[in-house]
Formats: sequence, C-alpha cells, structure tokens
Amino acid sequence: MNRRSMLGAAPAALGTSALLAPALFTPALAQTQNPEIRWRLASSFPKNLDILYGGSEYLAKRVAQMTDNRFQLRCFAAGEILPALQVLDGLQTGTVECGQTASLYYVGKDPTFAAFTAIPFGMNMRQMTAWLRHGGGNEIAAELYRDYNVVGIPFGDTGTQMGGWFRKEVRSLEDLSGLKFRISGFAGHLFAKLGAAPTQIAGADIYPALERGTIDAAEWIGPYDDEKLGFARIARYYYAPGFWEGSSRGVFMVNLRAWESLPDHYRHALEVACGEATMEMASRYDDANPKALRRLVGGGAVLRGWPREVVQAAWRASGELYEETAAQNPRFRKMWASYKAFRDEQFQWFRVAENAYENFAFAAAAR
Repeated sequence: MNRRSMLGAAPAALGTSALLAPALFTPALAQTQNPEIRWRLASSFPKNLDILYGGSEYLAKRVAQMTDNRFQLRCFAAGEILPALQVLDGLQTGTVECGQTASLYYVGKDPTFAAFTAIPFGMNMRQMTAWLRHGGGNEIAAELYRDYNVVGIPFGDTGTQMGGWFRKEVRSLEDLSGLKFRISGFAGHLFAKLGAAPTQIAGADIYPALERGTIDAAEWIGPYDDEKLGFARIARYYYAPGFWEGSSRGVFMVNLRAWESLPDHYRHALEVACGEATMEMASRYDDANPKALRRLVGGGAVLRGWPREVVQAAWRASGELYEETAAQNPRFRKMWASYKAFRDEQFQWFRVAENAYENFAFAAAAR
C-alpha cells in the first residue's frame, strides 16, 4: 500500500473514535464538576409577603440558572419546617441546609447579631453595604456566624423602615411608658430603656396580637407589607421613620458542614445570587411603598412623625446602651468600634452631598 495513502487515510480511520472520545468523557466530567444538589431553604417569613419571602424564590431561581439546574433550593415559608424565629437553631443542628432570616432575631444569643441587620441610628442601605464589603463588617460577621455553625451571606434589604402602628398617638416620652410594643432586635432593648415593654413576635403573629390587645403597637417593615398584614384596621397612627432601622439587611445562612461540601463554583453562584436578590428586593420595595402609603393614608391611616423629645431621648439612650453592652461583651465591643467609626464618617460625608441635595430637592418637589 502506498505510504502516502496510508497516512492520508489515518485521520479518517481514527476520526470517529477521536471525535467520540470527548463526547464519551464529557458527561462524566460534567457530573463531577456539577453534582446534583438539592437543599431545603427555611424562611423566617410568610408567603403572602411576596417581596420579602419572594427574595428566597428569586435566589433559588438564579442559583438554578447559574448551575444548569443542578443546584436547586426548595423554599419553605415560616412554620412549614421551622418556626419563623428559629431558623438559626435549625441550621445549627442540620435540620435544613440553608435559610433566609434576619440576624437581629438572635440577639438573645448574642447582641452582636443585631448589627448585621440593623441597630438604632445605624447606617442606611448604601452605607451598610460599604461597611460590610469594605469596612470589615463581613469579616466580623463571619467570626460570629462560625461560632454558631453557619456561614452567612448578606441577602436582601428593605431600606429604611417605618416606625410602626399605634392605637394611640405618641405625643411625648411619657406615652411610651408601659407601652406593649412589638419590636425586634437591639431596638427592643432601646425601647425598654425608654420605658416601653417590648416583645418580639414573628410577622404572621402580629395582627392577632394587636387584635386581641396583647400588644398596643407594632412595627414591621413599611407600607407595602404593612398594608398586606392589615395593621391599619386595628391601629390607625402610623409613625415614621423607624430610626432603629436605617436599613434592614437580611441574611442567607448555610449550615457550615453543608457549605464546606459545596464546589467552589456553587458557592460563588450563591454569593452572586444573594447580591442580585438584595438589589431586587430593595428596588421592588422602593417601587411599591409610595403607592401603598397613598392607599393607606387614603383609607384613613394617620401619618405621624416622632416627637422631637422621643427621638432625642432615643439617641441618648442608644449611645448609653452601646457602651454598656460593649463593656460586657468583647465581641460586641469589637463590632461597635468598627461600626461606629465607619458610621460616623459616612454620616459626615452624606451631610456634605447626599443630605444637602435631598433636603432641598425632596422639599422642592413636594411644593
């Protein structure tokens, strides 16, 4: 046989097997790199809060898209697997792999948890993001979460919240004395200092508590969610702002062992999706809240600002509370040193540009 023809035929003879080889081996490689994983996600929030609980569904959708549907999260609302305020407990024990919650719900375990959601007279959403990403906040949070057998990724934000619904007007500091007020996190400690009787109740349980008179007032999030939960039917006075929640950052928590079992690119998918979900949630609330507020006021809700006496007393009391807690809790002390320094600098900067612009433009547009 002609040597030239043999060489010429070789590629054709080998071509089929050579082309088949990648096809034969690629699926096995893909399965190794992209294992099928199914996790249960327990939320602290009810399904009827479509923006808040919907954040978990948005997250699940984006993670599936980024992993060719091989990493799937199945979402469960508050109470379906875990009680609303016990998501962290379920993650610690491995009852579920992951959850959507707010770290301030767990101040009873350590008051430091509050800072990674919201604390009185804290930062707004942009400032909070800057502290977490560039001011050391995420690193401090990671140390805390690891001690509770979880990994936490910032997830969702409502923006600045409202001050809540009250059966009676708050005209002075005296009106807070003995007031049974549903409020979460470190802010509960603040209102106790101001003379109120704070209590933490899950979102779905607030309306019945108000209706029965178990509580006199309640704060939740803002007009869109508050309208859905029907608070205006029971308590007509609506206060603003929620000075204890300049922003309210949620958290996506993962059981530590489950996190460590994930391929790196699945971890990255979760991190990217959490970032996207945070912006999606905030933008949806910014779109929905003004429309809902108009409906609420049109329906008889009475919008009120806090008396200056109350806000000034709250500012003083919060400063005392931070110093007292820092003296007793080394972890809180470390967080507060970082948070306060960053907050104070941000407040100075925002006064120069952001606040100066808003003070004029917002007022001018209202004329």
